[in-house]
Amino acid sequence: MSPRLLLASQSASRRRLLADAAVPFETVHAGVDEEALKAGLIAEGLGARDLADALAEWKARRPSQRNPGAFVLGCDQTLELDDGSRIDKVETRAEAAELLARMSGRMHKLHSAAVIAQDGTPIWRKIESVALHMRPLSPAFIAYYLDLDWEQCRHCVGCYRIEGPGAQLFSKITGSLFAVQGLPLLPLLDYLRVRSMLPA
Repeated sequence: MSPRLLLASQSASRRRLLADAAVPFETVHAGVDEEALKAGLIAEGLGARDLADALAEWKARRPSQRNPGAFVLGCDQTLELDDGSRIDKVETRAEAAELLARMSGRMHKLHSAAVIAQDGTPIWRKIESVALHMRPLSPAFIAYYLDLDWEQCRHCVGCYRIEGPGAQLFSKITGSLFAVQGLPLLPLLDYLRVRSMLPA
């Protein structure tokens, strides 16, 4: 019998991606203090790509120790501007407007990491990086956009949902839209087929 797949994420977007792809899964709480963990990893000097990978691994490992035999999928995303500076979640609408103005007319990279752990040991990992070119945004457009989507995009790093009004922010995207939405989905599906958890 194939092991259960447990998604250690409360992200509605990740749940939707797996459900839409007809992947059987259950959700489980990651059980990590993400902010404290992130602060510690940043203090160690991890860059944005390695930070996403490390956070995804921690989110997978902890619940995999509590669920023997199960495949636990941990995920994380980080963003960095073209100058290498990291982009973090904002707290207020004013901070969102400021961030969007800073990103306007520039390219940033999104790193989408996923790790599967079994019995506390990582057994699979993938990081997909996507280059997103944000078009020049006027202050009036930023206000209009936040009127449209603030209640949803406030929970997203970078203040956008590519599957929603956030698509209007961009002139070009190079890479996987699945990764932007939260998962390196196609490599994950390949691995689940190799492990006979999906039909081949």
